[in-house]
Amino acid sequence: MAEPVRLIKKYPNRRLYDTRTSTYITLVDVKELVLKHEEFQVVDAKTGEDLTRNILLQIILEEEAAGAPMFSSDVLAQMIRFYGNAMQGMMGKYLENNVNAFADMQKQFQEQARHLYGDKTGMNKELWSQFLTFQGPAMQSMMGAYVEQSAKMFQQMQENMQEQTRKLFTGFPIPGYPQADKAADKK
Repeated sequence: MAEPVRLIKKYPNRRLYDTRTSTYITLVDVKELVLKHEEFQVVDAKTGEDLTRNILLQIILEEEAAGAPMFSSDVLAQMIRFYGNAMQGMMGKYLENNVNAFADMQKQFQEQARHLYGDKTGMNKELWSQFLTFQGPAMQSMMGAYVEQSAKMFQQMQENMQEQTRKLFTGFPIPGYPQADKAADKK
């Protein structure tokens, strides 16, 4: 039988309490749960509100501030611009699909590394680093092709939406819309 989702309670003093181990934990401990692929939920101890996303965002913020950031200022600014935009929901799904695809590619590389170097590569970071260095040009080429394909897919999605919008609003007189302008010219 599968264990229930690990429950972590956040108290008003900002402390996190792991109900499974009956101990207080830190964000570093929560990060370890994420890295171990362990399912958990963080809730407000007083209200029961789900705070899992907030805690994960806090971990990302600390990681970004700590060393080599993953996101450039330009990427972060672009992400902020999508909030409140009609494309916000689609962008979230797009990013989620791309991160999942990247994780799948990483698993394939790890399997390839295990095949070349043996089963202990997961434990030996130096061997993994050597493998990535050896495979660097191939990975860059593959990622370039993936990004290009992803951009084309996004462009096609935009074109499909524009076409659907044209079809949907063809009968409505909308100023600046070609069909509306043609109808006004006929009068």
